[in-house]
Amino acid sequence: MAHLDFTLLFLIIIAGLGLLSKNDTVLIAMLVLIVMKITPLNQLLPWVEKKGLWLGVIVLTIGVMSPLASGKINPLEVLGNLKNWQSVMAIIMGIAVAWLGSQGAALLETRPMYVPELLIGTIIGVALFNGVPVGPLIAAGLLSLLVRWQ
Repeated sequence: MAHLDFTLLFLIIIAGLGLLSKNDTVLIAMLVLIVMKITPLNQLLPWVEKKGLWLGVIVLTIGVMSPLASGKINPLEVLGNLKNWQSVMAIIMGIAVAWLGSQGAALLETRPMYVPELLIGTIIGVALFNGVPVGPLIAAGLLSLLVRWQ
């Protein structure tokens, strides 16, 4: 009987859920991991495991800051907006989310067993609640607040 690779099967199932939920981010990520797993690229998996989150945050930051670089956002407007309470709250929310993200990253580093469940929750959020698939790290941060006292 042939050896059944449950890890590969799980990646395929998550890719299928990404497809069904129209979550392109999860689908593409799982397909890349599947290709890496079944080809000689699997030698890169330890590096991806170690540096993938860091690289992803860089790409996300580039995407978020590109309107500033392209000139669609005027830096002087940004400074002028600091008089508005909404802008001050945006800064406070940014600080809170950055802290939550750091807690999530720490949790995922020490307890990676929560990653599949966080992804499944993100897939459900995208599929059923029209969510945006950027939540696993923040969700992990919220989870860290709950499991910290366990």
